[in-house]
Amino acid sequence: MGLFERASQLDELAEAVRRIRATDGSWSGAVVTVAGDAGAGKTSLIGAALADLPAGMRVLRAGCDPLTTPRPLGPIRDVQQMLGDTTAAESLLGVEARFTADVAAVPTVLVIDDAQWIDAASVEVLRFLLRRIESLPVALVIAHREVPLGHDLLALLGDSARMDSAVRLSLPPLSADAVRQVLGEHKADPERVLALTGGNPFFVAEIARHRGEGLPRTVRDAVISSTTGLTSDELEALQLIATAPDAFDDRLLPYMDIDVPTLRRLEATGLLVRSRGGIAFRHELARLAIVESSGLGAAPLLHRRVLDAWERVGTADDAVLTHHAAAAGDPERTLRYAALAAEDATRTGSHTEAVAFLTLALAQLDSDTAERAGLLEQLSTEQYMVSRLQASLSSIDAALRIREHLNDGDGISTAHDRRAVVEYYSARRREAERHADAAASSGAGPDAQASAQATRAYLAYRRHDLETARGIAAAQRAAPTTDAASLRLSITEAASDLVDGRTAAREELVRHANSALRRSLDEIGTTAYSNLSALDIEHRRLSDAEAVLAESIPLTIDRDIPVCRQWQTGMRSRLHLLRGRWAASAEDAAAVLDDRGAPLAAAWPHIVSAQLGMRRGGADEVDAHLAAAWALSIELDEALVSLAVRSATAELAWHRGRPDARLDDAERELAMAWKIPGTQWAAGDLRVWLARLGRNGIGSPDLPEPYRLELDGQHAKSAKGWRDLGVPYDAALAALHSSDEATAAAGLAALDALDVPATAARARANLTARGIRSLPSRPRAGTAANPSGLTNRQLDVARLVARGLTNAELAAELYISPKTADHHVSAVLAKLGMASRRDIVRSAPALGLD
Repeated sequence: MGLFERASQLDELAEAVRRIRATDGSWSGAVVTVAGDAGAGKTSLIGAALADLPAGMRVLRAGCDPLTTPRPLGPIRDVQQMLGDTTAAESLLGVEARFTADVAAVPTVLVIDDAQWIDAASVEVLRFLLRRIESLPVALVIAHREVPLGHDLLALLGDSARMDSAVRLSLPPLSADAVRQVLGEHKADPERVLALTGGNPFFVAEIARHRGEGLPRTVRDAVISSTTGLTSDELEALQLIATAPDAFDDRLLPYMDIDVPTLRRLEATGLLVRSRGGIAFRHELARLAIVESSGLGAAPLLHRRVLDAWERVGTADDAVLTHHAAAAGDPERTLRYAALAAEDATRTGSHTEAVAFLTLALAQLDSDTAERAGLLEQLSTEQYMVSRLQASLSSIDAALRIREHLNDGDGISTAHDRRAVVEYYSARRREAERHADAAASSGAGPDAQASAQATRAYLAYRRHDLETARGIAAAQRAAPTTDAASLRLSITEAASDLVDGRTAAREELVRHANSALRRSLDEIGTTAYSNLSALDIEHRRLSDAEAVLAESIPLTIDRDIPVCRQWQTGMRSRLHLLRGRWAASAEDAAAVLDDRGAPLAAAWPHIVSAQLGMRRGGADEVDAHLAAAWALSIELDEALVSLAVRSATAELAWHRGRPDARLDDAERELAMAWKIPGTQWAAGDLRVWLARLGRNGIGSPDLPEPYRLELDGQHAKSAKGWRDLGVPYDAALAALHSSDEATAAAGLAALDALDVPATAARARANLTARGIRSLPSRPRAGTAANPSGLTNRQLDVARLVARGLTNAELAAELYISPKTADHHVSAVLAKLGMASRRDIVRSAPALGLD
């Protein structure tokens, strides 16, 4: 069958592929998404478009398999194998860059078929390619059916949709005229065929191929009619081939007694084609029709024969073996291969797939054995990694009950230890500490004991009880310790030193993080980065924090670790807030809260969202976010969060001009905070806000200089200190509260420029009440030059412009086309209210872009 009613889509697809080479010889990559129902003709359309490629262009084509759980990195590994690179099988770490470099080594059209079955890890590799594609000689073509909300593919499709150069094609059903053309000399009534098939091209084509009298009642009947004349052995061979969702490997044929004459007779049915992986059905719908025709009880027997053959061949993917074992109804082999597939998924950073494989493995076990407990512990860890915390708690509780029944000391300790970590990320500190103590006191062996003590030390550090954290670490150093526990203790010790002000510990944390990630200890490595960024932000090392998060957040995405991505994105929302980047801050805070993941990660997004509402307007949401932050602070019981929530409450009281009963214990909280190391910035913030509310009877030990200067009445110097740190909002408020009218008026002008209308209105009212008449005029809309409205992407562009990069250099750095770079620069200039790139360079320090 040719292509009918697809001329416009064919032209658009062919044009997108051709234009990746510009007239000046430069490259400008393209991405094309082709959406349509099964049988809509996606594969045929792509094949026709690629039939007449320009000289020198190659085609790499990989498909995603309809397995119960996708192969981790399935299409990525297939492409790497086509290119002779087998290292993709080892780990996701580094695969993105290597894959992109290999694909872009020569002009290439990369086709990903049936992307509705793609795995999460492959999505991240392709997103990495997509972010750079505009400067590469690559056309990425993604064929897919519609997918539901929450599907992994949507992240990739969303990235594509935001690209101006992306081409989005959809394939509608055929019209009655097209159906008539497909049927040709067939005697069937086109209108009846249209009604039967819904205009689906594959269905129509199968009816056109149907040689019998009248119309088949279903498309399945049309496919089955193609097998007329096959012997029972030949039909069984066809059914065996149908057990493979992708392609039936040639190496299996001798074990199935499928010889060349049989293959020729099967080929004559028109149902099969030769693919790179072996023998495949011409269309998935045809394969499913043959599967459904196998007869009652036949499918498990067919899958069992294929599984036996694969075991004799000895080189199958564990995910494929799991598929056949499950379909064969073989619990023993399903358990074995699903567990192995889960290990592979964990090693390659495909934690979502690991959860699915472990769930399948556990379904094969009825009794409460040590094996079941071990799988439950693995499942709990993987569920935690993908931020499914309630499910993680359920899994580890089930494991703990089994360990207690078996009187397994090591297992009991391990279960309590895992429960402690998940409870902490659920923002339930008391429960976390209770389980950590139980893990350490269960009489476990040295390995389990080492892990339990590492958890206890970490929890103590997180509440800034550095003496306890260091004491636990020192004691454990004298006992046998696993590599993982040793790394965790080292991270806790380095973070404790950083809290105390030893900045050399920053490099130690980076080194420990990289060491963990090289060993596929994802949780440990990303936790080190999370704590480093949080401490950098807390101590106002904002440029350092920005550099850490620019490296670590993409890593959490690439390694499929939502629980750490959420925390770090929440930290970045706070960083943006301090920098005065309201749009980027709101974007990050909303991303975390919309995920509804780890409660621990939600604390700062709630605080940030409340403060944004106070400053920019949005009173309806302020109270709800602040109430949520208070609830989390009580559960977490950590000084930094408790102080921050009270500071935000004091700021709200200032904005509303009335006291807040939640601050009645603020002096007591401050008195306690003075005794806790590493709280000087958080305590200073609350101390200053209380002073602005007129509560000055609070003793103040050594505070960071900008706070001390304001409390000493040196508001202009305090404001300068904040500006030097790149914190413009705090600088404006410090100036605003000066007794010097000119300094106070300058503070108001700064607030106006920062685009915080609610804060500026309150400030103007306060100064008017003080009798200050020489106030700056309210700014006209759109005249403020500040980064408050820049998105995260636009901030990346602004930083590069501030470094003096040209459009071509910026395009190379961000892997976009020079034309797209020019569009981004224009948008940044417009939002900053600036006329030229030089204005950005000159203003970079003041804008926090240095």
